[in-house]
Amino acid sequence: MKHLYVVLLGLIALLSVSCIPNKELVYLQNMERATDTTQVITEKQKPYRVQINDILNIRVKALDQRNIQMFNPTGEKDLNASGDERAFFDGFTVDMHGNIRIPILGEVNVLGFTTEEIESMLETKLLEEELKETSNIFVTVKLTGLRFTVTGEVGSTGTQTLYQPRVNIFEALANAGDVLVTGDRKDVTIIRQYPQGQQIHHLNLLDIQVMESPYYYIQMNDIIYVKPLKQKTWGTGITGIQTLGTIITALSLVTTTLLLIDRL
Repeated sequence: MKHLYVVLLGLIALLSVSCIPNKELVYLQNMERATDTTQVITEKQKPYRVQINDILNIRVKALDQRNIQMFNPTGEKDLNASGDERAFFDGFTVDMHGNIRIPILGEVNVLGFTTEEIESMLETKLLEEELKETSNIFVTVKLTGLRFTVTGEVGSTGTQTLYQPRVNIFEALANAGDVLVTGDRKDVTIIRQYPQGQQIHHLNLLDIQVMESPYYYIQMNDIIYVKPLKQKTWGTGITGIQTLGTIITALSLVTTTLLLIDRL
């Protein structure tokens, strides 16, 4: 029976560490440290700079629309496409050299520029090379949606596109079905593209200070990965009830084995 007590103590110890505690599931904890972080977030949130393979939506407006029709793609009228497909056909794709091809102007390098900088650049080029200042042109440049990929311990993995200028990490995860109970909210990985290559960043979603992180808002082509908790790897159960059921099953098996050994 001594062996039975040892096994029982071991299984109870396993129960205490194998189920997922509530503190591992609650977002934005440490509320006593919270302050008005709006200004901090604004200062740390850097503007997005255009990368290779981005698709830009460029529109030119003027007093006389006839002069600028060639700059405004309308897409194929008989093409049954919408959303990402329409953006692909109507937008300007940044090639491997960081260039886009624009009517009359030809190739324009936009790699590493913000959309505001590209707007100013195109307005200057059009006034210098094609139009006159009396045309009163107005150029708008936007990314054709914020595209990102979510994988790992989430409700629905895959690539999504949201048509809004800013998306924070919670909004991105919510659109992927949120983090599962077995997901590690303390260490969410963001793989982000930069002109010099990719970099990996980490976010702790349980801490209120995550809102001050420069990576709190996602960017175009981000890959968000949610790792599994150790409890999932152990396979002992997610909740206390599940873990208890696993332990009872294991305890019954061990007890039966020990009783059989004692009879031998």
